[in-house]
Amino acid sequence: MYDLANFTKDDMRHCAIKLRNLEERSHSMEETADRIVRYLHENLIDRQTGKSACALVRFFKTHPYGDLSPALQEAAQAILKGRSIIRATKCLTLLATAGDEPYWNARQDSTGHQAIPLIDRDFVYRAPMILQLIQQFGLEVSAVIDTAPTLITKATHKSFNVFHVPEAIGSPHIPAQDQFVLPYKVQSVLGFGGMLPSGNLFAVILFSKVPISLATAGHFKWISAYVRIAVESFDRGNVFAPVPQPIGLSTVR
Repeated sequence: MYDLANFTKDDMRHCAIKLRNLEERSHSMEETADRIVRYLHENLIDRQTGKSACALVRFFKTHPYGDLSPALQEAAQAILKGRSIIRATKCLTLLATAGDEPYWNARQDSTGHQAIPLIDRDFVYRAPMILQLIQQFGLEVSAVIDTAPTLITKATHKSFNVFHVPEAIGSPHIPAQDQFVLPYKVQSVLGFGGMLPSGNLFAVILFSKVPISLATAGHFKWISAYVRIAVESFDRGNVFAPVPQPIGLSTVR
């Protein structure tokens, strides 16, 4: 386990290797992402309490709207309230979640975050946390939302970076202050990730109950490279885990 408030370089190296190896025996990016968020939620601790330092850990990936399941397409449509979505529109899609509340441990139970359609620049600029995440990652908004091959090629060469809000309380970049930040005593927010070979963005976001320093945030820039290795083999293939079939359901041939 690692004391998140005093996360050392040795912790960084050990954690990175552990996360890198979580793809073993996985059959999809979703399965690997689930292992990643659960490992972080269980092993990043508050040394004073011995409990998880993170109220919530989530793994997001942009994904074309047309390739989402009907349920996720419906979730994206609900956010836009009737506005049309083209198939190529990138959606910031929740692949995995782990947290203190029971309903924070299954992506299907999330309300309003299962698939966020990044329909255009104006939409992103009205979503303060998403905008800050993209900008602090050192990316252009257009590189994240556009499917043009030239932009994708350039984006893949961007270095990994972190999204860091040292003081979450009162921050204009972190929404749901009264509903989430204050009641769950979120002190800092840290995101890390980068671009996958397909040109899609991935991001792991930690909502921490202990303050995260700039030095600690910097360690996660290196960790993000190892997380990318763990998930990139599924980038163009098995992104989502298969939906379990009811027992006893025969196949009609």
